[in-house]
Amino acid sequence: MVATAPDAPCLDPLQWPEQLAQQLRLSPEQFELVCEANPDAVLELSTDGHLITMTLAGSETSARNSTLVVLLGLALRASSLPFKLFDSSGGFRLPDGSVLSPNASLVHLERWQALTPAQQRSFAPLCPVKCL
Repeated sequence: MVATAPDAPCLDPLQWPEQLAQQLRLSPEQFELVCEANPDAVLELSTDGHLITMTLAGSETSARNSTLVVLLGLALRASSLPFKLFDSSGGFRLPDGSVLSPNASLVHLERWQALTPAQQRSFAPLCPVKCL
């Protein structure tokens, strides 16, 4: 089911002509509206504003990713290192204008805490220090 929001393009990549997808350019703000209107879509935004539609991970890949995030979380807790851990569902607004979501990422805790609550709820405007 495809949801819509005001000023957000309706997203159904399986029905878009390839030419339209190549011509469409979104700002990070427009991309955020598209994501809000289509919460089930797995998307990223390229540097030049193109939508990147992601496919679901296979079961084995998902299990490996889960193990990776759990092990990283346990290591962080045991070490008390000042990092915030994110899984693959967390997108970051990078300085080049792209919005990407690594499988796992670490952000310095003080940089995370310096963000406003609104920035923390959205695609955080910072670059993780480590991405996997």
